Amino acid sequence: MESQKQKSIYDIFDQESPIATEMRRLYSNIRHLDGRASKRSFLVTSADRGEGKSTVASHLAFTVARFRGKKSLIIDADLRRPRLHQIFNVPKEPGLLECLEGTHDPLQVVKDTPLENLKVIPSGKRIRSPAHLFEGDILSEIFEKIKFYYDIVIVDSAPIIPVSDPMLISSEVDGVIIVLLAGMTPRNVALRAKNILLDANANLLGVVVNNLSEVLPYYYDYRYYGYSEDEK
Repeated sequence: MESQKQKSIYDIFDQESPIATEMRRLYSNIRHLDGRASKRSFLVTSADRGEGKSTVASHLAFTVARFRGKKSLIIDADLRRPRLHQIFNVPKEPGLLECLEGTHDPLQVVKDTPLENLKVIPSGKRIRSPAHLFEGDILSEIFEKIKFYYDIVIVDSAPIIPVSDPMLISSEVDGVIIVLLAGMTPRNVALRAKNILLDANANLLGVVVNNLSEVLPYYYDYRYYGYSEDEK
């Protein structure tokens, strides 16, 4: 089991697998979910830790680049518990943190992958409290440049409830996807995460219910859960 954890996404991705099929459906659904113009940037987050958001984000990015031929970029914005450098087997530094500190241009920290259409910006070095780095104009400047050069941008962010990072980043993307763990995430926790994003005026596209026991994500619009604005 331990050796399996160390494998990169290139070792385990199968274009005919159920998860690849679901990712193609997910991307097709979220692009035009609300009838607006095609969306190009997405934030993937979760209510709390351990719900599989990094797995969903990385497989979505891999699928989009592989099957849609889009010039794609995935960014590790979970500066507290970064995983994308391990998943994609790229150097961890320099990365997003160095860009937020103003010492590197975002295009300088982009890492290549074996997939021609997919690039990665890793998290960068670790610092104890990175929340303040997401406040201010530099975050907008980074995303403005990135979105000019890439067709699709997917951001793997920290969980919503423990920290404010996803709320701050949400204004820079076209839509937000919440990953919940099937049978594990309490309803009140899911509702709290949803309301935090809505209070921040984020464009919440929906929920991926991650069934880790079956290795299958399922996509639902958040309205299918019976959420209502007056629920406590």
